[in-house]
Amino acid sequence: MTDSVHDANAAAPAPGGEAAFTRWQRTGAALRAGYLVTQRLARALVTAVHSRWRRSLQLRVVTTTLLVSVLVTAVLGFFMVQQVRSDLLKAKEQAAFGDHYIGLTAALGILQDSGQQDPERHLDEIVEELSARSGSTGLYDVVILPSVGGMTGRASGGVAEASVPAQLREEVQGSEGDTQHGRYTEIIRGPDREPGLAVGAQLSSAYELYYLFPLDHEQQMLDLVQRTLVLVASVMVLLLAAIAYVVTRQVVTPVRQAASSAEKLSSGDLSERMRVRGEDDLARLAVSFNDMAGSLQEKIQELEELSKVQRQFVSDVSHELRTPLTTIRMAGDLLFEERDGFDPTVRRSVELLQSQLERFEELLTDLLEISRHDAGAATLAVERSDIRDAVLKAVSEAEQIAEKRGIKVVLRLPAEPCTAQFDARRINRILRNLIVNAIEHSEGKDVVVTAAADRDAVAVAVRDYGVGLKEGEEHLCFDRFWRADPARARTTGGTGLGLAIAKEDAQLHGGWLQAWGRPGKGSQFRLSLPRVSGTELRGSPLPLVPPEVALGGALSVFSGQQVDLESVRGTGAGEEA
Repeated sequence: MTDSVHDANAAAPAPGGEAAFTRWQRTGAALRAGYLVTQRLARALVTAVHSRWRRSLQLRVVTTTLLVSVLVTAVLGFFMVQQVRSDLLKAKEQAAFGDHYIGLTAALGILQDSGQQDPERHLDEIVEELSARSGSTGLYDVVILPSVGGMTGRASGGVAEASVPAQLREEVQGSEGDTQHGRYTEIIRGPDREPGLAVGAQLSSAYELYYLFPLDHEQQMLDLVQRTLVLVASVMVLLLAAIAYVVTRQVVTPVRQAASSAEKLSSGDLSERMRVRGEDDLARLAVSFNDMAGSLQEKIQELEELSKVQRQFVSDVSHELRTPLTTIRMAGDLLFEERDGFDPTVRRSVELLQSQLERFEELLTDLLEISRHDAGAATLAVERSDIRDAVLKAVSEAEQIAEKRGIKVVLRLPAEPCTAQFDARRINRILRNLIVNAIEHSEGKDVVVTAAADRDAVAVAVRDYGVGLKEGEEHLCFDRFWRADPARARTTGGTGLGLAIAKEDAQLHGGWLQAWGRPGKGSQFRLSLPRVSGTELRGSPLPLVPPEVALGGALSVFSGQQVDLESVRGTGAGEEA
C-alpha cells in the first residue's frame, strides 16, 4: 500500500514544474509568432524595394550616383589623410632631429667643462638643462641611459626608461660618434601611454642621450583633418545625390508624361497629346509623339469610317437580299412540293435548289448577326435556365445530321441542375454549332458532350475523335470563313461564320469559348459561362484538355453509359445520358 502511494506521487508532475513548462511553451509560441511576423515584414520590405528599384529609373540613377560618390570620396579621402599624415610626421622628424642635435651639442659641452669631476651630478645638470629648453609645454622629454652595466640613467617628466625601444638602443650603441637615430614608440608615464617619437645618439662612451617627442599635437591635427574630410565628403555626396535627382527629374518627368500619354492613347483616348516645352531633344520627342498620335488618330478614324461603311453595306445587302430571296424561296417551295411529277434530272435539280436556298438563307442570317456584333448592337435576353436543357435541345436539332453519318452522340450530364443566367437562344446556337462541327470532323467516330457546374460557373465540352487541330489552329478556328483544310467541302451546309458568331455570343455573356486539338487525336471545344450574368469568370468546372489525353491515355474514352440520339427524346434533363 505504501509503495503504491509512493509510485502515484512520483508519477504526478509538480504544480510548480507544470506552470513553468506552460510558461515556457507560451514564450516559445510568442517567439515563433514574432519571428514569422518579422520574416513576413522583411520579405514585404525587400519585395517593395525591389519593385521600386525595377520600376524607377530616377531611383536607380540617384542610388548609383550616391554609391559611386561615396566610393570615390572614400578613396580620395584615404589617400589625402595618408598624405597629410606623412607630411606631418616628416616635419615632426626634421624638427625632432634638429632639437636633439642642439641638445646633444649642449650636453657634450657640459661634459667637457666638467672633466672627470662627479659625472653623476653633471648628468642631473644635463637633464635639467635640456628639459628647461623644451619649455613649459613639454615639447620633449630627456632620457640618459648607460651603455654599460652597473650605472644608472636619468629621465625627465616621470618618463619610464622602457619608453626607449630596444631596437633604437641597439642602433645607437652600434653607431659611431654623434650619429642620430629615430624610431616611433610609446611614451610611458606611470599608467598612461601615448604615441611618440624617440631620437637618440651616443653622449659618451658610457651614456646615450634620447629625446622623446609626444605626438599628441600631430594626432589632434590628423583627427581634425579626418573629421573635416568626413564632413566635407558627406556634404559633397549629398549634394551630388541632390544634383543627380534634379538632373534625372528633368529627364524622367517628360518620359513619364510620354508614358502616361501613350497609355491613354492605347486605351482609346486619341485626343491625348504631350505638352511641348522648349526646343531641346525632349521637346522634339514631344513633337514627334504628337505627330504620331495625330497620324494614328486620322488612320483610326479612317478605319472606323471604313468599318462602318462595310458593316452598313453588309447589313443593307443582307436586308435587300431578303425580298428577292423570299420570292425565290416561295417559288422553290412550290417546285419542291411538285418534284415527284418531274423527271429524275429535273427533280434532282429542284432538290439541289431547295438545299442551296436554305444555305443561302442561313448565310444571310449569319451575316446580319455578325454585323450586329460588329456594330455593338447585339443584346442579351437573360433568364435563369438549366444548361442541360440547352444541351438536350442542341443535340436533338443535330440528330438528323448524326444519323446520316452513322454517328452516336454520347451525353455525360450531371444529375443535379446546372442553372445559370444566360440567353437560351444564343447558347443553344453555340452548342448546335459546336455539335454539328464535331459531327462533321469526327471521321465517323462518336461525339461526347459533357456538362458540369461548380459554385461560380457552368461549362459544356464537345469532344470528337476525328482529324483534330494542328498547333496554332485552336485560335484560327474562330476566324470568319476559316477552314483547317481549304480543299475540304462543307458536307453539312455550314456558312463559315458559325464558330465566329459562337465566339462573339460567348464573349457577350462574359464567358469563354476555347478549343483544343491534336492531329489524329481529335479536338474538344469548351464553353464556360458565369452562373450570374455580369460577373467575372475566373475558372471553368471542366478541363480544356481531355482527361484521357492529360493522363497519357490511361482513361477510357467511353467510360460512361452511351446512348444514341433516339434515347435522348426520352431522357430527362436531370438524368445522365
